[in-house]
Amino acid sequence: MTLIIIRDALISDLSTIIEIYNAAIPGQQATGDLEPISVESRLAWFKQHSSSSYPIWVAQLDQQVVGWLSLQQFYGRAAYAKTAEVSVYIDSNYQGRGIGKQLVKYMLESCSTLNLTALVCFIFAHNLPSLKLFKNFGFESWGYLPEVALMSDNLRDLVILGRKI
Repeated sequence: MTLIIIRDALISDLSTIIEIYNAAIPGQQATGDLEPISVESRLAWFKQHSSSSYPIWVAQLDQQVVGWLSLQQFYGRAAYAKTAEVSVYIDSNYQGRGIGKQLVKYMLESCSTLNLTALVCFIFAHNLPSLKLFKNFGFESWGYLPEVALMSDNLRDLVILGRKI
């Protein structure tokens, strides 16, 4: 496999980040969004991220962004400032190649400089690849929300995974 480069996301990456995200919506496995989102609707989200606190990293292969991982403040209240929520999305053409593993590994190696004490992930219970990915990196089950998401007439459970830094 060609070398994957992981770097801070640039505003010029946002359209590809959104393409990868939108491609995950129809599968109803990785996101609770039911309709595609626009680049314009995510500009504020992108600008809330900073390489020194809550970064977005992209995985680049042969000059092409093929996945991304973001950290954002958990729950949006000051008391939770040292806890980050993790999101990771990989282009469907590149899934199963270890790119998610490389992004999570990079994130964990970077946490010491981010002043974080805990990480949380919200993952659908039927998203077995993501559950396995994070559990392989020491994330544990911190909560379970049964039947909280309605997608295509199916009620879906949400698993909360967490890890102390």
